[in-house]
Amino acid sequence: MDAANDPVAALLEEARLRKTMPSPAERQRLREAAGLTRSQVATACQVGRQTIANWEEGKTTPQPPGATAYARLLDGLKELHPTPTETRPHPAAVDESTPQPEPVTTPAPPHAAAPSPTPTPNPTRPQRRARSSAQAQDASTGLIAAAVHEELEKAGGDVDAAQAALSKRAIDDVMTLWRDLRTTGRYEYTAYPALPDIFKKPSTKEPDQIWEARPGYRHPGYSLRAHGDILVTALDANAAYLSAMKCWLPIGKLEHSTGADGVDPKRSGVHLITPTPWNHPHLPNPLGDRDTEGPLWVTDATLRLLLRLSGPKYGLTERPTVHESWTSHATENFLDALRKALTAARATAIAADDTLTTEYVKAMYSKFISTMGESIHNREIKRPDWMHIIHSQAYANLWGKAYKAHQAGLEIVLMAGTDELHVTGDWRQVFTEGRGVTEMKIKYSDSKASGEYVVGKVTR
Repeated sequence: MDAANDPVAALLEEARLRKTMPSPAERQRLREAAGLTRSQVATACQVGRQTIANWEEGKTTPQPPGATAYARLLDGLKELHPTPTETRPHPAAVDESTPQPEPVTTPAPPHAAAPSPTPTPNPTRPQRRARSSAQAQDASTGLIAAAVHEELEKAGGDVDAAQAALSKRAIDDVMTLWRDLRTTGRYEYTAYPALPDIFKKPSTKEPDQIWEARPGYRHPGYSLRAHGDILVTALDANAAYLSAMKCWLPIGKLEHSTGADGVDPKRSGVHLITPTPWNHPHLPNPLGDRDTEGPLWVTDATLRLLLRLSGPKYGLTERPTVHESWTSHATENFLDALRKALTAARATAIAADDTLTTEYVKAMYSKFISTMGESIHNREIKRPDWMHIIHSQAYANLWGKAYKAHQAGLEIVLMAGTDELHVTGDWRQVFTEGRGVTEMKIKYSDSKASGEYVVGKVTR
């Protein structure tokens, strides 16, 4: 029975290939000797180009699912391009009839103890963390590439059908990826703590009591209807929810406190506050599109933004009054491994002009966040407090971009949702243009206020 039909033989063959894996430098030599690019090897092994680069540079060790194909490729290349053997010069011919000088005998030095070997330094914590992160990103990129390849194959190359199938499996896949990345995690996220009534919806069509500070700002001094020639550019903040996964999340049962006792940099949750009026003539209200006054429940992300803006560095508003809080000990890195893995996979797909994988990654992180509250599509996690905080963090991040533009002399004409910012002036002097998570691009839509458009000033 051959290896294709014998699972034991197949495992043995895989083990043999992995054992004979060449050194990182030899991996690169074999690829270059065959005239192959890293992108070609990555496609054949169903991993990202950066993964191949990491394997060749010794930053990470080849891991499934791409490692077996990679080992098989290198095994074949070794036969085609064997390692050059070192050529040694032949000794000069010696005429035996010519008298040879007597060999000089050097007395042996007195016996000395062999020097102690130099111990290999232990990697520092940042080095271990960076290595672990790179390995996790390689593994996740491979899993994502394998899923895309599988659905494309099932769909017979029909990209639209494959994209629909990948969208359907995005929630299950991202939860599997998160479990894999949390193999050493200490907090059991499936142990749902009881939440206060403020998180309960009165009905399926009504929201709970948490205000996420979603923006809906339009500058009253500008209008498409007004006559004028002021050029405005609609900008799009890339992967806003993906970036917002870097936020302070409570990792235990929320505990109640009164006054400002629950306001702590190392705690997170929600707070009942009374904000002060916002009167800035050129910047959106950081509390978003709110048309009522009085106390309201806000997330930790919103409160942190308000406290920064009321501090001495900004001085844009007065400190809000905190009446009560529901908080727990928190961490800013709880979703960091998943965020970095999806960010790396997204960057690899964009660099390869792979729209299918880019949309699949987008479906993974957007559905992960939208279903973590309370959804029939994701029974594995039920944390509406996390969902509200991540949403609010995305809005806070966008407000930060608006402030940066304002400081550079640009006028904010519109700010909406998690990613839409319309400004006057030369925005490229403020933001880097591109599709990376820290970059901005021009936003096009069917709206008249799309791409680059002209407005006039409103006369009163």
